Amino acid sequence: MTRRQVHLNVNILNAGVFGGSWRFPGTDPAASFTLEHYLRIAKRAEEAKFDAIFLADGPAIREDLRFRPFNSLEPSVILAAVAAATRHIGLIATLSSSYNHPYDVARRFASLDLLSGGRSGWNVVTTAGEDAARNFGFDAEPEHGARYERAAEFVAVVRKLWNSWEPDALVGDKRAHRFADWDKIHPAAHHGTHFDVAGPLNVPRSPQGEPVVVQAGASQDGRSLAAEVGEVIFTAAQTEDEAGEYYRDVKARAVAHGRSADDVLVLPGLSTVIGSAEAEAAERRELLAELVPPEYALNRLAGQLGVDPEVLHLDSPLPWHLLADPDVAGGSQTFYKIALGLARQEKLTVRQLMHRLGGGAGHRIVTGTPEQIADSIVDWVEKGIADGFSLMPDVLPGGFDDFVDGVVPILRQRGVFRTEYEGTTLRGHLGLPVPGYARAREEGAA
Repeated sequence: MTRRQVHLNVNILNAGVFGGSWRFPGTDPAASFTLEHYLRIAKRAEEAKFDAIFLADGPAIREDLRFRPFNSLEPSVILAAVAAATRHIGLIATLSSSYNHPYDVARRFASLDLLSGGRSGWNVVTTAGEDAARNFGFDAEPEHGARYERAAEFVAVVRKLWNSWEPDALVGDKRAHRFADWDKIHPAAHHGTHFDVAGPLNVPRSPQGEPVVVQAGASQDGRSLAAEVGEVIFTAAQTEDEAGEYYRDVKARAVAHGRSADDVLVLPGLSTVIGSAEAEAAERRELLAELVPPEYALNRLAGQLGVDPEVLHLDSPLPWHLLADPDVAGGSQTFYKIALGLARQEKLTVRQLMHRLGGGAGHRIVTGTPEQIADSIVDWVEKGIADGFSLMPDVLPGGFDDFVDGVVPILRQRGVFRTEYEGTTLRGHLGLPVPGYARAREEGAA
């Protein structure tokens, strides 16, 4: 019997996912400001036959920068350099739908997609937080539902721009410029008239048709957007029950939109802490917790909960009477729900919750030997609650090396992970179909 194959991408998150990763022995806290950092990890990921590398991003730097380095280099620029140094690895970057314009985003990713031979993916985010809003001249972040309404329209416009060239519009030396019918696509959106596009994109389609659209969201608005537009869906599920409920719900919503459930891949975030023995892994986990600057972890948790840090007392439970209902909270409802869920289910104090979250990481943390990490990965995939994982190593690059050297060979021995690439595009790695050229115009008519 053929076993379900595991999809893997690696999140290159500055020095690692933990709030104190940059303080881990032997780690260079400034590495994420160098191109070599990204090239090294991308090349290792390609050698290991990963689907893609992934760059998270936000158009703001937090005020607590003094406590840890943050991703601050523009991701599409980094991936352009990585594309030139690699041949197969997929290239996924985050760009905000809240604080960009569709034409610019469409052009950036279409350019990267064409020049990389069809390896790009766009992670659509509805940016939360007042820091980002102020960078673009706003006093406060847009309302939660409005951000997602804009995102749905934004993706529709971007896809129409990606499809503004016919598939064979660039043939040999003829360079026949044949564009889509703009009277059918303009105005481009189907959720309103926020965006106005005057003409076709000046970049033709790549071998994979168009970049892969990636999305993440646990709120009801987020799930709706994921099911409508997402092809790869990131989640932050902590338990099997949460993962299973999310997996079934998003796939069912996608089918309700007329899509195939197989054309939507769900990849939960997975933070790994690996040791050659259980005791070694546990010791590493404790060290990582100790290295998180306490003030950073407290401020981060307060930000996720939408409260003043002064109301959080380390050895007391959360101030439940001050916390909003998760479905009406502002900011990121995903990580708000995670923090509340863990605190309630495990009866954690503020200090314990900070430790549990790894200093604000928020994704599921699995600590153990390579065999135990592999067991967890295979178990979730074969139970049908995940199609693979978005890997977030504890420390970069060392923690990723531990995964590649220790876990990947076990996955291959079990017949669930590739030994060679079978294609050259990101869609090929993911098993996703090349979208039909008419999709954008059909969506516009709808």
